[in-house]
Amino acid sequence: MAQCGLVEDILGHLSLRLDADRALLRCRGPHERGLRFTTPADIRVVDLDGRVLDDPTGAYQPPSEAPIHTETLRHRPDVHAVVHVHPPAVVVAALATLPLRPIFGSYDIPAARLAADGIPVHPRSVLIRRADLAGEMLASMGTASVCVLAGHGLVATGPTVEDAMLRALAVDRLARISLAVVQAGGELRPIPDADLAELPDLGASFNRDVLWRHHLAALAADGADLTEQEQAP
Repeated sequence: MAQCGLVEDILGHLSLRLDADRALLRCRGPHERGLRFTTPADIRVVDLDGRVLDDPTGAYQPPSEAPIHTETLRHRPDVHAVVHVHPPAVVVAALATLPLRPIFGSYDIPAARLAADGIPVHPRSVLIRRADLAGEMLASMGTASVCVLAGHGLVATGPTVEDAMLRALAVDRLARISLAVVQAGGELRPIPDADLAELPDLGASFNRDVLWRHHLAALAADGADLTEQEQAP
C-alpha cells in the first residue's frame, strides 16, 4: 500500500476475515511508524466490535476507523478482505467531482470493467469511527466492491487481500488517468460498449496472481524481507 502510493505517512489500514466473528486487522502499536514499516506484531486479531483479542498488555489498539472493516465484514458475507487507503489522486478526483468512467480499455482491463460496473461515491467527508457512520458508507457502497469516500479516500474489498489491494490500485489508476486527461484539456468519454464487450477476461491467474507476484517482487527489490511470502500466489 505504501510502496504504490495508496497511503501517506501513518494513515490507512487493512483487514482479513478469520471467521464469522473475528478478523486480522492492522492496528496501532506503541512504536507506530506507518504502513511502510508494518511489523507482524502490528497485525492483531479483533472481534467485529473492534476489540483486540490477542494482546493482554493493551499495547495495541485498533485504528479509529476500525468500523470500516468490522461493519463491512459483519454485513457483507461475500467480503473477506477490506482495504482503506487515502490515494491523493482519488481524493482530488472526488473533490473535482470527476466521474470514474471506463475511459480506457486494454490499457487496464480489470480497471475498465470495474468502472463499467459503476464506482459509487460516499458523499460524507467524515472520520468513520462509529458503526452508524460505517452503515452510511455501506449504504452508499451497495453491492459494489469499491467505494470512493469524498474528501477522504477509498474502501476496496474482495475475497482475498490480493483482490482488495488490486482493486484499490485499479481505482487509483482510473483517478490518475482521469486527472491527466482533464489536465490535458480532454473530456472523460467512456469507450464504446462494443469495445468494452471485446475486452477479454484474462483470468485470475493473470489479473491477480501474476500481478501480485510483480508487486511482491517490487517490494523485495526495494529491500523488503518477504521470506514468509514465498508461498503466496
